[in-house]
Amino acid sequence: MAVPDSDPDPKALACYGLWLPARSETWLRFVDGRPLSALTIQYLDWCATQAAALGVTTLVLIWDNAGWHGSRQVKTWLRQHNQAVLRQGHGTRLVPCWLPTQSPWLNAIEPKWVHGKRRVLEPDRVLSLAEVEERVCAAFDCPLEDHLVIPN
Repeated sequence: MAVPDSDPDPKALACYGLWLPARSETWLRFVDGRPLSALTIQYLDWCATQAAALGVTTLVLIWDNAGWHGSRQVKTWLRQHNQAVLRQGHGTRLVPCWLPTQSPWLNAIEPKWVHGKRRVLEPDRVLSLAEVEERVCAAFDCPLEDHLVIPN
């Protein structure tokens, strides 16, 4: 279904997600624009803050090989963040666990994404940005958080 040029909503919507199986929770944040290293860092910082508030000391991130996961900027931030946590003696360390290329079946969140997409889609019409966000949050049973944005 074609989207009219006059539609003010973006043509695509990106979202970061982290599934915490032990808590049966999914933490989602939508992105204004494309997922870039600076937004990945914002998301990771938010996740670390959320996890620390729950008393979680280490969070293992199962990652595919998306460019925004493995950029030098993200790897540097992760190293500095984890060093600061160890130095300060509190907070949540973030430990990426890299998946082999082209192996989504090894990532436990992938089936959740597939089933979530099926619950969100509307084949008969184009959904507004607000409708998509509302349906995604309902599908993953999580609150709608502020979008991640790159500051000007």
